[in-house]
Amino acid sequence: MFDEQAGFDARFEWGIEGIRRLGPLSDVLVIVDVLSFSTAVDIVVGRGACVLPYRWRDERAAGYARDADALLAGGKRHSTAGEPYTLSPSSLLAIPSGTRLVLPSPNGSMLSQAAAELAPVVITGCLRNARSVARAARSIGGVVTVVAAGERWDDGETLRPAVEDLLGAGAILSALDADAPSPEALAAIAAFEAAASDLDHHLRACASGRELIERGFERDVALASELDGSTTVPLLHKHAFVDAGRWPSPTDYR
Repeated sequence: MFDEQAGFDARFEWGIEGIRRLGPLSDVLVIVDVLSFSTAVDIVVGRGACVLPYRWRDERAAGYARDADALLAGGKRHSTAGEPYTLSPSSLLAIPSGTRLVLPSPNGSMLSQAAAELAPVVITGCLRNARSVARAARSIGGVVTVVAAGERWDDGETLRPAVEDLLGAGAILSALDADAPSPEALAAIAAFEAAASDLDHHLRACASGRELIERGFERDVALASELDGSTTVPLLHKHAFVDAGRWPSPTDYR
């Protein structure tokens, strides 16, 4: 099919349809949701904990967490004494090692669960861990597809391409240094390189960043803009994102 980016070893697409189309054709699929799922997962996994992605934030999530012997992240970004951990990356900075956290998200978690059924290796990446994620993907080899999550318009269904995810995907693809990137991948790389000198400004000024800052989550935007501030590679293994550094050989990622 014309939209499969055949013949290229590094590919770029958007959203759930991108995963459905390119996931089965990829050796590694990287999901990028910079504000804020991928950044939150990077922080949790970097602390020695793990994230169980789950799409729904309702009674099903509570049951899933009980069955998985895990904590359920709070439904709002603002932490409370009863729900200290949320989708807000800053709420996760002190999460204890060994914690199992169910993190509901209609975007990043939904894409992660879909990808698990379609791609042999699933990683979540962001600006914070772009170089480390690229290094891990390159060590596995084959076709690497980076999928930007994007956001949703008010109808809850229509994809809104999000600048922050374009930049995060471009950062990973740039560091991947593939032999044959697709034109779509090259466009993402070009966007990242154009913004790389002042990522903090671009994340603060883009629509998603402005929304978070207005809602009181300026620190989350700052954390998300820390290019290569982390060496964590969150790998989806048995329904949970864990640190890929546990696996000494690329073949063990599978």
